[in-house]
Amino acid sequence: MPPGRIVAAALELVDAQGADALSMRTLAQQLNSGTATLYRHFANRSELVAHVVDHVYGEVHLDAAELAGQSWQRSCESVVRTMYAALNRHPNVTRLMLDHTPFGPNAMAIREICLSVLLDSGFAPDLAARIYATLSRYVLGFAIQFSGNPEAHAAYDAEAFHTVDPSQFRATLAVADAMPVPLDVEFSFGLDLLIKGLSQIR
Repeated sequence: MPPGRIVAAALELVDAQGADALSMRTLAQQLNSGTATLYRHFANRSELVAHVVDHVYGEVHLDAAELAGQSWQRSCESVVRTMYAALNRHPNVTRLMLDHTPFGPNAMAIREICLSVLLDSGFAPDLAARIYATLSRYVLGFAIQFSGNPEAHAAYDAEAFHTVDPSQFRATLAVADAMPVPLDVEFSFGLDLLIKGLSQIR
């Protein structure tokens, strides 16, 4: 059985049933196979998870030439939004990434493109490395929030803001009509702040 088919089936299982559902035994049953077949390609669940995560990163389609022709600010925004969109298509996979830093070929290709843009734009190597690390963790943090049913959190926040004691939380009450901030608005606002801050550093 081709390893690519195993990884694709594992991703389907995680998408449908959640990160905790992925086990070698469950996956083998889904493939109508034995676990021995899986272990011929993957030493353990952790190795399989690494391939599933990198498979998702393979859905991040970036045109290096196109990014090189843009401002570094626009290129960084494109990278972040494209990564975020890919992770949001597979929200259950973000839970797998809590314990697995992406180091597969697809993740490394994204890193290479982003770092090349930053270095070619005049950022020092140490700063470029920190920028990429910050942006990638920004994406993952919001993707995890997205996977946790943001609508339910927003409904809870809205109720909480309108039931505060005005004598103790006057500032909170003053912004109650503006809360909760939709997750997509938070994401865009924070990304804009990050890029503007990087412009100041540069």
